[in-house]
Amino acid sequence: MKMPLPSPSPHAARMRALAPGLRLGLGLVVGLAAAGLHAQAFPSKPLRLIVPFPAGGATDIVGRLLAQKLSDTLGQPVVVDNRGGAGGTIGSDLAARAAPDGHVLLLGTSSTHAVAPALYAKLPYDPVRDFAPVTLAASATILLAVHPSIPAKDVRGLIALAKQRPGALAFASSGNGGISHLVGEQFGAMAGIRMLHVPYKGDTPALADLASGQVALMFGTAVSFLPYVKSGRLKALAVTNPKRSAIMPEVPTVAESGLPGFDALQWFGVFAPAGTPREAIARLHSDLVKILRMQDVRDTMANLGAEVVGNTPEQFAEFQRADAAKWAKVVKASGARID
Repeated sequence: MKMPLPSPSPHAARMRALAPGLRLGLGLVVGLAAAGLHAQAFPSKPLRLIVPFPAGGATDIVGRLLAQKLSDTLGQPVVVDNRGGAGGTIGSDLAARAAPDGHVLLLGTSSTHAVAPALYAKLPYDPVRDFAPVTLAASATILLAVHPSIPAKDVRGLIALAKQRPGALAFASSGNGGISHLVGEQFGAMAGIRMLHVPYKGDTPALADLASGQVALMFGTAVSFLPYVKSGRLKALAVTNPKRSAIMPEVPTVAESGLPGFDALQWFGVFAPAGTPREAIARLHSDLVKILRMQDVRDTMANLGAEVVGNTPEQFAEFQRADAAKWAKVVKASGARID
């Protein structure tokens, strides 16, 4: 014999009747909270600008200038985070894995986003897929400088000296896979000479050894070299750009000094991790372009041997792809490779 089920209490019945409404109300609260978080104005906290090279080098100098100005326009601190090593790929990989909310940026370079894809057998990040371009900030003059003890007075003299001493002339670079490494390889290949590559962890230690005569020569940005050249601790032989630099017009190009067609350029661009909201990219782009138009910024860049750009994200992406294609040919011709 089945026992009759007890009748629900009036209180329980009322709770069951109210349950759908309570669930709906809770859903609305959660939805509104999520929408509020999503619509939170950018930026909502301090930003971090990863500079994938050590402090004191060209990329660091440009990064700190942009960070200071960006902090003023955004109303939030912008902290420079130097993460050097492996030709800039360590810091770049760190940025690629960061939360895509616009609060972590990378000051990428031709080394990290044009040279590295062709040079590294296993690059931990994809320079195109893993990043959202914001703007190409500036391009810089690359200088060929030698220690004053080197008897060569020009590019032709340096090539002749290298042919007399195959493999004896050591050229420094800011690291394996960096632009200074590949420009040296390109120079050697086009000149038909063999030099010894000595990689360092950034421009600063490389320049210190170059200035002390531990190595013979180096290709690097004028941003870093100028103080050494002006003080007489280094001798400038040529610039690798297709035209002479406004900051040192007396220094000839490599192309006009015996290697026609030689062309190499260093650039600095701001990236965010892929997936960063369009609104954040738009705000960052707008502020950076305004910063790059400031006369004091233009003057500072010019004094460092750099020229400001400030293009659109789409233009920057197209420029990056074209430069990567160019360096892929250089890497293949030189036979350089990093496993």
